[in-house]
Amino acid sequence: MEVFRTLPPLADRRPCVLTIGNFDGVHLGHQAMLSQLMTLAATTEQAMSGEMGKKTGDQTKLARCVLTFEPHPRDYFAALAGHDPIVRISTERDKLEALAASGVDRVCIATFNESMAQMSAQDFVREIICDGLMARTLMVGDDFRFGAQRQGDFSMLTQFAKTHGFELHRTPTVTVGGERISSSRVRAALAAGDFAQIDKLLGRKYTISGHVIHGRQLGRELGFPTLNLRLPFPQPALAGIFVVRVFGLEQDVEGKGLPAVASLGTRPAVEHNGKYLLEVHLLDFSGDCYGKLVKVEFLNKIRDEAHYDTLEKLTEQIALDTAQARAWFEAS
Repeated sequence: MEVFRTLPPLADRRPCVLTIGNFDGVHLGHQAMLSQLMTLAATTEQAMSGEMGKKTGDQTKLARCVLTFEPHPRDYFAALAGHDPIVRISTERDKLEALAASGVDRVCIATFNESMAQMSAQDFVREIICDGLMARTLMVGDDFRFGAQRQGDFSMLTQFAKTHGFELHRTPTVTVGGERISSSRVRAALAAGDFAQIDKLLGRKYTISGHVIHGRQLGRELGFPTLNLRLPFPQPALAGIFVVRVFGLEQDVEGKGLPAVASLGTRPAVEHNGKYLLEVHLLDFSGDCYGKLVKVEFLNKIRDEAHYDTLEKLTEQIALDTAQARAWFEAS
């Protein structure tokens, strides 16, 4: 999958089927959207091939493209207003991996800055959708808004589609429990530690991946060595102590994941005003994993983070958490 940190340069531009959004979590609603995008691409290619009187080939091959923004537009405006950033579900690495698994072959991550915020709806369609990405087909939701002060909507896009000659389609609606699946619902389920609901909304287990970094080695001193992963955003969608599996280490010869217990939070027991860190203690393995790219799969929440007055009390609690994680794996 190609990833562009802006619009593709002129030499790399080619016609595409396009959808636009943040895709935080790439939940089942997103997956349904992307599945429909793949179908639209194949249908459009077939129509183009018929018009050209030849089989589908390089001349009719369309990129399956996603346009997203960084920072998230809501983060941009929150920063201007002095508000906290939004809670994130996925790291960029995990989001891109999920998009690739859904069949996307081109992702453009446009910088959302003052220039983008002030761009008119008309200019957004002309400069971004048509000229920059060469969209032949566009699929967005009824509630999609774009342009300065969110002046553009689906009705306006319908008129632009006629003017600029691209097809416009609505995204499908996917529900769970009678309610539409959204990133907000996923965030709420993560905050509550409701992993049964999370699995239903995502269609898979929730994971966070990253490279193992050097930490303070306090866990090693306490008898519970950890793999440390720094999160690339200010605030994750969940926090606490969890039962997890770890993928990506050579010791996992069967590829089923190594059982572990993890802490995701700011570590109030050992420091004040800390940054979020994912610390993972493997239950039956100890070794040098620095620099390894691992994926942590979340299975069950044990408890919330807590402060402890002494390292002795912290050590006792970690031992209890580890025992509870072992019991969970034995019962599952």
